[in-house]
Amino acid sequence: MKIRKRFLPRTPADCGAFFFVLFMVPSTYWFELFIVLPAMYTPMSFWYIIHFICGTFIMVNITSNFLAIVLADSSINGELMPSTIEPNNRFCSVCETIAPPRSWHCDVCKTCILKRDHHCMFTGCCIGHFNHRYFIVFVLYVFLGALYSSYFNCFFVWNILDFTSPLTLLKFVFPLAMIIFDLDASEKQCYLLLFIINLLATVFTGALLWFHGDLVLKGIVTYEKNHHIADYDLGKKENIKVVFGKRWYIAWLFPFIVSELPHDGIKWTPNNLIRTEGIKNR
Repeated sequence: MKIRKRFLPRTPADCGAFFFVLFMVPSTYWFELFIVLPAMYTPMSFWYIIHFICGTFIMVNITSNFLAIVLADSSINGELMPSTIEPNNRFCSVCETIAPPRSWHCDVCKTCILKRDHHCMFTGCCIGHFNHRYFIVFVLYVFLGALYSSYFNCFFVWNILDFTSPLTLLKFVFPLAMIIFDLDASEKQCYLLLFIINLLATVFTGALLWFHGDLVLKGIVTYEKNHHIADYDLGKKENIKVVFGKRWYIAWLFPFIVSELPHDGIKWTPNNLIRTEGIKNR
């Protein structure tokens, strides 16, 4: 893996989103496993241990995939670029180099990104050829973690809040405002805030997973979807391999599982040429 030299976010928006993730992930882990779980099960009982292990497994995957996204360098920096402008190549006037197919310049990262999908403000970097796998798996585990947490939080919040009080509705609608303006800065209100954040995270990451999972299966990235380009669709199984590598069937279990990518991110052959070559070789 080629490591990025500068991995901290560059813009105020990226910084806010980046450090929000860094704060929320361990906070949610602490809340779920050390506040909610002991309230639902007797500590060290069978189901307590099972849920503790599952929660920790999800937490490890969230943090390790986040780290892999941030550290993996998908830029053209240090890569040997084409020396001539061939079909589907283009010249980037900012980087002053010939960029290969599926590579586009990012104004935030200030470089061209190989098979660029989008710039992710939550990781402060672009999602491209070498960190696409980690991004998809990161979103998957955040979704699973948020959904898992929300299920238990529903029972937990039901037991700690008084739903007969009209003030409870305001606490649900304006959870953060209640704390900021000192209308209710109790532990219960903080727990309610975490519960609502988890619900929102479930919806948000579920939508992201649906959107980007569909792109992966179709063998396209966001730019190609927006411009109706489908030149590199190889079929669902091969499209999955392009993102997750040759060991795609276990690559989602842990980011440190080696799964070699079938492409270098530079040389992309349009699917119409692949079909033509296949016919010639028959």
